[in-house]
Parts: sequence; C-alpha cells; structure tokens
Amino acid sequence: MSGVFVVGTDTGVGKSLVAAALLHRLGERHARVVGMKPVAAGASRDDAGAWSNEDVLTLQAASTADAPAALRNPYLLNAAVSPHIAALRDGVVIDMAHTVSCAAALQSQADVVVVEGAGGFRVPLGHTLDGADLAVALRLPLVLVVGLKLGCLNHALLTIESIAARGLRLAGWVANRIDPQMPEQQANIELLERRIAAPCLGDIPHRLPPDARVAASRLHLPPGFPA
Repeated sequence: MSGVFVVGTDTGVGKSLVAAALLHRLGERHARVVGMKPVAAGASRDDAGAWSNEDVLTLQAASTADAPAALRNPYLLNAAVSPHIAALRDGVVIDMAHTVSCAAALQSQADVVVVEGAGGFRVPLGHTLDGADLAVALRLPLVLVVGLKLGCLNHALLTIESIAARGLRLAGWVANRIDPQMPEQQANIELLERRIAAPCLGDIPHRLPPDARVAASRLHLPPGFPA
C-alpha cells in the first residue's frame, strides 16, 4: 500500500485542488484510490442535510474507492478557523493515534491514499500538536503545494526547511497560480526549481472555478510515484 501527504505553504493555496488532481492521476494507475482529510475546519449541511466539508467532498468525488466518512475525515469541526480553535470550541481533542489508525484502515482498503493536511504545514491542531507532528506520525512522502502570490518564496523555503528538519521525504512540489495579478510568476517558479531538491510535479494555471480534472492534466508524476 502507498500514500502521499499533501501539505501547503499556507491556507488557501489549493491543497484540495492538488490532492483531488493527484487522485485523478493516480486513478489512471491504480484501481482503488481514496482521499483523506484528517482534520477539516468549517462544516455546512449538504443536500441530504448531513454535516460536511467542501474539501472532504472534493476528495470524495475524486476517489475511486468507497470508504466510511469516519475514516476519510476523522475530525469535522464546525468553525472555519484554525483547527486548534475550532476543536476547542467543539470540545474536541485531536488524537494523533486515532488519526494514524484511520489512515492505516484506509490503506488496507485502497491501493493509494492521498491525505490532505489542514492550513499550512505547521498549522496548530491543539495546545502542543501541529500539522508537522501529523506528517511525522503518518510517515508518508510529502507533496508541497506552493500558492503563487507575493511572499510565497519565503513561505516555501521555510516550509522546506521545516520538512527537512523532521527527516521527512519531499516527493515533489506543485506550483499553483492562485493570484493571476502576481508579477514575475515564472521567475518565482524558476527560483524554486533551483532551490528545492525535489521535482516540480506540475504548474497549475489560474482557473475559476477550479477544476481538479483540468489540474490533473497539468501534473507530471514520475514512474512509481509516490513510492
């Protein structure tokens, strides 16, 4: 079984779009792929009246293997704020062992699991835990989504340092052009290609609304990815 953990330089950089795009591309190679969002902050009622989260639904739509919602999204928090605040409001403690157990259960039901983090790489999940701790616990190769906007170079390079400091493997990164007005986008990508010792897996153009299948067409995955 294999999997990959999609993390971001910040919130709103397109992690869900890239995770869904990865599911579409990996679905071309594997019969059973499934997306997981361990912690989702921001719940609303779906058409059936059940509580759901937009990112979770995006991953579900791109998956080819069915799995219980409790495994795909162990923690659905009501408020669309930092997960540690949303969890405190809901009276929930995010348990790392439970999250890892859910990921392992998904891996037993699928060929590949694509896990999407919450917010940026070090987003707080509790009083002491953050997204980096979740990455260490899951021990999956990482894909970093860099949202192209002013400040992204600093955010990307700091995130790369944080990933390396924890001994985690970066399988690749994706440039997502979230701000069409940002100047010198190509120059920013070229600098990151020089500075990041992992392949650029794709360059996703700005598109409204975002389309995971279109984004998937812009991804170039090495043979055997993500192993």
